[in-house]
Amino acid sequence: MTLVVVAMENLDALPMLGRGKHRNPKKGACFMELASFLAGERWSDHPACTHPLLAMLARAVNDLTSDEARPQLAPLIPSVIGLNSDDPRWSVRIALRAAATALPVSPADRQQTLAVAIYGCERMLDTLDDRPAHTMGEASVAALAAVPRTAQWARTFLTDVHLKPRRFVRDAAPSVVSTAVQGISEAFVPDVDARLRHLLTDTVAEVRGWAGRTDEDAAPLLPAAWAPVVRPAAAR
Repeated sequence: MTLVVVAMENLDALPMLGRGKHRNPKKGACFMELASFLAGERWSDHPACTHPLLAMLARAVNDLTSDEARPQLAPLIPSVIGLNSDDPRWSVRIALRAAATALPVSPADRQQTLAVAIYGCERMLDTLDDRPAHTMGEASVAALAAVPRTAQWARTFLTDVHLKPRRFVRDAAPSVVSTAVQGISEAFVPDVDARLRHLLTDTVAEVRGWAGRTDEDAAPLLPAAWAPVVRPAAAR
């Protein structure tokens, strides 16, 4: 799915995204704060317009992307507005995508957690989707194949572990997303910023599919809408 969300005549005007939380636009803005602004909500980095775990992923990618690359995240912001659901499968699948993306490139000290997360997410989907036990998606298989010893350890670790979907969604899924984004940010690869951006882009596209949203549903990124929080790139 291609996200077509940019409708700006002047691409020299870029939202100056910053790390962390900001009290108001004059102090700066992060990805989700600008989403709250565009959605017409109270200024917040936890707006109601976006699924909590997707919003967490967006905040983490925003904060761990370099200052130079962070403006490239801006065109995605309108696409997260209106993506929310209480379906637990959303959280499980968001966490699974993050873990499978991060596992092959993350430092060794994070790989065990991510491998366990992949198996755990797949188990949750066995239950939530009423599918055969031990079903594994292609992305999961490929990610685990990249670290076979760690994958074997993770399988053994989970042998006698019983997971409950509600607790997994509440406690485990946020930890998985945090670990995954941290793992990518610490990877010894030359394209960390691009990998973080692609994780967020691909996740947003997938979630929009679950929500039945099309590219045309995304709000346009209009210069006037950004006036309180945009300054020209030439002024940086």
